[in-house]
Amino acid sequence: MREKAIAQLRVAPGSSARLDRRDPADKLGLSDKVKAEAEAATLFAEFDDLHNRLWAEATRSVLLVLQGMDTSGKDGTIRRVLSGLNPQGCEVTSFKAPSETERAHEYLWRVHAVCPARGKLGVFNRSHYEDVLAARVLGIVDADECRRRFRQIVEWERMLTEEGTTLVKVCLHLSKDEQRKRLEERLHDPKKQWKFKVEDLDTRKHWADYQAAYEESITATSSAQAPWYVVPADRKWVRDVAVVTLLVATFRQLDPQIPPPDPRLENVAVD
Repeated sequence: MREKAIAQLRVAPGSSARLDRRDPADKLGLSDKVKAEAEAATLFAEFDDLHNRLWAEATRSVLLVLQGMDTSGKDGTIRRVLSGLNPQGCEVTSFKAPSETERAHEYLWRVHAVCPARGKLGVFNRSHYEDVLAARVLGIVDADECRRRFRQIVEWERMLTEEGTTLVKVCLHLSKDEQRKRLEERLHDPKKQWKFKVEDLDTRKHWADYQAAYEESITATSSAQAPWYVVPADRKWVRDVAVVTLLVATFRQLDPQIPPPDPRLENVAVD
């Protein structure tokens, strides 16, 4: 996948996300699944090396933010992205409804507490954006509060980047028809029924509301320091190649380096 494809996924700061004009089944120029998986394998090998260098350097961090409707593939993306990486250098956090303790603090408190330490790749399975997505659709916050939170989030992410954390924000863009197929697959497959939640059907009833909330949130918070990328998610193999391509491009730009050896090791001999 070329740089042109990455640019295609990026929501330029100040421009509209235009989710309605983005095809969730787009192949992004990839010819077929077999070739895409071969390309992904090469990228994963490079990603493993780059991630190891970030872990060894231990001065900066990367945060992958994954947002998307139910069944869009957040869990599957995490399994693929982290496959083969040094687990010591990875942290995955899933955000559910806030606990009583979390509700007693401002909404970014629980998120800031689990941002990746220097040297680590952090992954958010859902994130602080639930506080302007689900919270908006459920009526927990109104339009004025959302606009205030958009500003706060942009400034908070700016602080993270200035302190050495690079954000890669990915919206997994799924079609309503594909979600129906995946929900039905969960419902009728005994091995996947545990994933099916009746509450998902209630969320699905508000599909249009969630799409509007995503449109507004992505448009308002795609910034120069932390832009959004909208990845087509109807085809899992396209999704996987796109996300690892974004991560490899990010790590290449960071170009982490293995620290030089301790000078004291020059004359050390192991008996």
